[in-house]
Amino acid sequence: MKAIQVEEYGGRDALSVVAKDVPEPGDSEVRIEVKAAGINFADIMQRRGHYHGGPEAPYVPGLEVAGVVDAVGDGVGRSVGDEVVTMLGGGGYAEYAIADAAGLFDVPEGLSFEEAAGFPVQFLTARNCLHEWGGLEEGEAVLIHAAAGGVGTAAVQIAREAGAEIFGTASTPEKLELASSLGCDHPINYEEEDFVEVVKEHTDYGADLVLDGIGGETTERSLDALKQFGRMVVYGAASGRPGTPSTADILFANQRIIGYHLGRATQLKPMKVMGAVPELTELLSDRKLEVQFDRSFDLDDAADAHEYIEGRESMGKVVLVP
Repeated sequence: MKAIQVEEYGGRDALSVVAKDVPEPGDSEVRIEVKAAGINFADIMQRRGHYHGGPEAPYVPGLEVAGVVDAVGDGVGRSVGDEVVTMLGGGGYAEYAIADAAGLFDVPEGLSFEEAAGFPVQFLTARNCLHEWGGLEEGEAVLIHAAAGGVGTAAVQIAREAGAEIFGTASTPEKLELASSLGCDHPINYEEEDFVEVVKEHTDYGADLVLDGIGGETTERSLDALKQFGRMVVYGAASGRPGTPSTADILFANQRIIGYHLGRATQLKPMKVMGAVPELTELLSDRKLEVQFDRSFDLDDAADAHEYIEGRESMGKVVLVP
């Protein structure tokens, strides 16, 4: 089969097209004929060698796929031909992938494979960060960074459904327009505006909750936008640098910074992470939530797809199609 391999950490040239044996499923596993593989910024961080606890090169990247079950191992309650979507520990950038049968869920009704591949990581991250980890309540103010990205577009929609007042940052008028169309009340161009000032202008004391997948200065500045007793959920460091907030500021403001890592949380608290799948599936099937699909790239063009995302050109989900 054809697969994409990271030969060694580095730039786009680290991604190579290779031939590998088609894998066989073990007990409690299935083999999926991949129809679409989601690309996440974590894939890019792993490729650069900047992802904490990431795989050692060489490896096949890819943390989520949608496709068709084409072989099953012993003890599996799935059938060949089932259309499924799942998260993986890696190996999704390929024509076939092995997955734990317990982690499969059906492709939501009415979604294409490309859309379905944008469901697991983005929507579970957004839902968990807002609700299970962030404790968002109706009427609260939430600041969502990168509001036109994969997690951001999901978070804006879920926060809208929860009745929150939504502030969202993005870098271009087109991205701000997308965030606004999804329900963002206060789209903020962070290249031209100070998001702290905008949040404080429209709230009495600041945001109740911040979702931060950027890190660096964004994390540190977000504390200034956060009210007393506010919460910030940190789920990534797309800037390439973790934030280094002042513990003294957190202490005196009685604020909370909460870490969220989807893969580790799924290992340790699977029911807490996956409990929202039925509700999210129903909302997606009813089109009350929608995967914001940007575009697909051929599997052979994985390097171009990474460059497209790294260049901040994407708005929503980007996938690879074998």
